[in-house]
Amino acid sequence: METIFIIMVVVLFVLAISDLVVGVSNDAVNFLNSAIGSKAAPFWAIMIVASLGVLFGATFSSGMMEVARKGIFHPQYFYFTEIMVIFLAVMITDVILLDLFNTFGMPTSTTVSIVFELLGAAVAVSVLKITAGDQMIVTADGVEKIAELKDYINSAKALAIISGILLSVVVAFSVGALVQYLTRLAFSFNFKKNVKYVGAIWGGIAITAITYFILIKGLKGSSFASYEMENGEVLKDWVKHNAFLIILYSFIGWTILLQLLMWITKINILKVIVIVGTFALAMAFAGNDLVNFIGVPLAGFEAFKAFTESASSNPEGFLMTELQGKVATPALYLVIAGLIMVITLWLSKKAKSVVKTSLDLSNQDEVDERFGSSFMARSLVRGAINFNNGLRKLAPNFITKGVDKRFDQSKYETTTEGGEEVVAFDLVRASVNLVVASILISIGTSLKLPLSTTYVTFMVAMGTSLADRAWGRESAVYRVTGVIAVIGGWFFTAFIAFTVAFLVAMFISWGGIYAIALLVIIAVIVLYRTHVVHKRKESAEAATKDLDEEDVVRKENIVVKCIDNISTNMTDFVEVYEKTIHGLVNEDRKVLGSADQKVRDLNLASKKLKNKVFKTLRKLEDDSIETGPYYVQVLDYLREMAHSLTFITGPSFEHVNNNHKALLEKQSRNLEGISKDISLMFGNLIGAIKTSDYSELDVIQEQQEDLINRLEKLKKEHIKTLKRDEAGTRNSMLYFSLIYETRNFLLYSVNLLKAQRDFIQESK
Repeated sequence: METIFIIMVVVLFVLAISDLVVGVSNDAVNFLNSAIGSKAAPFWAIMIVASLGVLFGATFSSGMMEVARKGIFHPQYFYFTEIMVIFLAVMITDVILLDLFNTFGMPTSTTVSIVFELLGAAVAVSVLKITAGDQMIVTADGVEKIAELKDYINSAKALAIISGILLSVVVAFSVGALVQYLTRLAFSFNFKKNVKYVGAIWGGIAITAITYFILIKGLKGSSFASYEMENGEVLKDWVKHNAFLIILYSFIGWTILLQLLMWITKINILKVIVIVGTFALAMAFAGNDLVNFIGVPLAGFEAFKAFTESASSNPEGFLMTELQGKVATPALYLVIAGLIMVITLWLSKKAKSVVKTSLDLSNQDEVDERFGSSFMARSLVRGAINFNNGLRKLAPNFITKGVDKRFDQSKYETTTEGGEEVVAFDLVRASVNLVVASILISIGTSLKLPLSTTYVTFMVAMGTSLADRAWGRESAVYRVTGVIAVIGGWFFTAFIAFTVAFLVAMFISWGGIYAIALLVIIAVIVLYRTHVVHKRKESAEAATKDLDEEDVVRKENIVVKCIDNISTNMTDFVEVYEKTIHGLVNEDRKVLGSADQKVRDLNLASKKLKNKVFKTLRKLEDDSIETGPYYVQVLDYLREMAHSLTFITGPSFEHVNNNHKALLEKQSRNLEGISKDISLMFGNLIGAIKTSDYSELDVIQEQQEDLINRLEKLKKEHIKTLKRDEAGTRNSMLYFSLIYETRNFLLYSVNLLKAQRDFIQESK
């Protein structure tokens, strides 16, 4: 019997490692967003600072581990087997759920996940206990009574945690917006001039706040808070008694130090604040969220130790009263967990997807908006515009003019000091994001409330974006839709976490070790599948090489990148066409499915290139303006080719997938012949684009005309076949569609080549 529980504990720790990996991939956005968005330092330097913050923060998590043991349910009323069922259900659900969100680049809350998973699993086991018969328990007052659901669940604590999480959304957004508004009034967008006068004071306030809340308030829950000093006073008590002096001396010391640094080294104070803030927020994240990843496995291990050390041999009769007490988490476990988090931080590609979502929604400049428009977003934006217009009418004219001057973005620079990288927002906003978020999270940590670092940092970033007027009339409705989608995803997380954990706990209770094995296998399959999906998304995004990485686009660069993009896309187009015809003729569903997915990716890539064309045109040098119309024309034809290919591949896959009749032998021969000759024509066409040598254009046009004439003959021949009733309706619809769209595909390809020729010649 004990062997089974050893296996369960091992499974818990394996799941803990997986949870650390998927959890950090999701939560990396919390502390990397501001530093990466503002390009405060090279990427490697930001990662080193964040890694050190995570390692230090891991030692602050000890006090938070109690949430997993007794924060959501009363462990003294559950037997050892029941506790293990709860913990296994939570970990399996958490790994699957977080990985799914990471795959689609949506920042979700690891805290909300773990809280509602614990709640769902505990409710499931409690319901099974109650329905099994009268369950007698002894309450804290020593009264024996029949247990009800409310006796098993720590509803007061659970409600406090949930309320704290929801309240943090409102508080984080409001405080972030207010602080950013006041900070922008002080610095304006021309902050390099004003930072000379108020930079050191702002830095002193910011770093002092971080010092107080991270190193002082956070000390209360750390593993070394009980260190006894030489005078016999405990470290945390000494800090508490001298808090005011520490704050005062920190402010004076940091302000003087930063001012001296600015005078002597000419260093940008805001960069220092962002780097320190990144360290602090990474530290706060590890201190607050580590419980979400290893709290449950450690609680399971403590339960196993309590059972094995007891005289009881009946796991179904051993109550887990030991989990009621305060148990210190060994520092070694915290350090190991911190190292796993750091390794994941450096290696995880999914972390970059989640960071991108947050950066896009808070970007000061135009981006390729990921989200569409929604009724709620339109209503909110319309209401905000009307409210703002009303305020401007009430306020004196000199005040509105003064405020508008401070928010004038004409001097806003979208590149770093070196001029080579596009920034999402400036250092002023980045510093506010980090300072406000780290303070709010640290307050939650000191109160042992597992606030969601995702909620806090995301909503602070959204609040500062709103205050900074990043959500202009051109982008507001899409950004608000994105925020609503992310927040909706959070509530969806809570519902799904509770429901899935409830069902998993039920399944494990009924199926035992076999159910556990099956669920672990399912988790592995899901992790593998999401890895494949994410890799596919990455390859699709790689198909578009952004032309907006420079503040000014030179015609030499736009020519080189255009040739590269177009030749790559054309190569992919003809490969997809060949695969489609091959898959259709041989009724190979796998090949057609692959081609169908590839053409979706190509369609998305061409759409992104087209959407960014006007942003690129605005950045063209004055002597390159004449090349613009040809570049637009090239992308128009590229987009049309992708559309035609979609209507070739999609219906072909659907035809085979629905098990409709195969093509007639003659139809297959004709399409294979067309496909072979299209490949030859495209070989010449792609060669002309790559070399910018258009001397063979007449030959390519002759090949195109010959193919179009053959397609026309195929259409007439098939009409005769229809009269002889040799082909079915679906067969004919597909065949005619392929002929028509192939014709369009060929027409657009040569038109694109001509537009490319004109574009290259005008560029010269």
